Amino acid sequence: MISIPPSHPRYKSLMLRERIVEGYKRRLVVLEGLIAHGRGEAFDYLLGEETRGFALKAARAGVAAMLLARHPVISVNGNTAALAAEHVVRLAEATGAYIEVNLFYRSREREEAIAEELRRWGARIILGVGDDASATIPELQSERRRVSPRGILVADVVLVPLEDGDRTEALRRMGKTVVAVDLNPLSRTAQTASITIVDNIVRILPVMAKMAGEMKEWSRDRLSGILEAYDNSRILGEAIGFLEERLRGLAARGVFLELPKA
Repeated sequence: MISIPPSHPRYKSLMLRERIVEGYKRRLVVLEGLIAHGRGEAFDYLLGEETRGFALKAARAGVAAMLLARHPVISVNGNTAALAAEHVVRLAEATGAYIEVNLFYRSREREEAIAEELRRWGARIILGVGDDASATIPELQSERRRVSPRGILVADVVLVPLEDGDRTEALRRMGKTVVAVDLNPLSRTAQTASITIVDNIVRILPVMAKMAGEMKEWSRDRLSGILEAYDNSRILGEAIGFLEERLRGLAARGVFLELPKA
């Protein structure tokens, strides 16, 4: 990766870009994943590149759902592996979730590369690689339809960071609770998920792992109460309302950056 000075005003964002590019070189990420990352980065700009209150409320509900689940699964694609493999493994450990590789642009080489990256951070059982992806999600035509019969097929709760809408819809039709992490609250994924966390995975997954470490000691009644009180439509409304309010505020100011005087 190139050297980026920490004093650069876009340091964190540029480092994430470099991790995605490095992920491409290591065959974790496909070229289309770079485009997807750029789209997410644009929405993160609008969020102010901060984790907001609506994201924390949704994350808390998502963790509660995973802790209550009989068979929770975290789905992992190339971008997720490149950006947040460590946090995926920590969250899986804290919630007892399985980890499954699931790709739109599927190849055995990519599956193995992603699995190896997850193992590097301590994952022991990784589903959905090679012949293990022998089951099929009904009514889904893309390569994402191929899932593990031990994982997503029988899961009751599926966490889908960086996901596509088609599979989210298909999983919902199968009766599964889908917890999505998506920076775009207007996407089909965000709109059709059971619980939508509008945030960047590199910020929210470590927060969720910490939450899970605390919440796993709570009673099932307390966890169930969180889900009963949760309203995903309201959370999406808060996220969209925040974007509207922030943009109106910036537009009213007329100056977005304080530039040094000549």
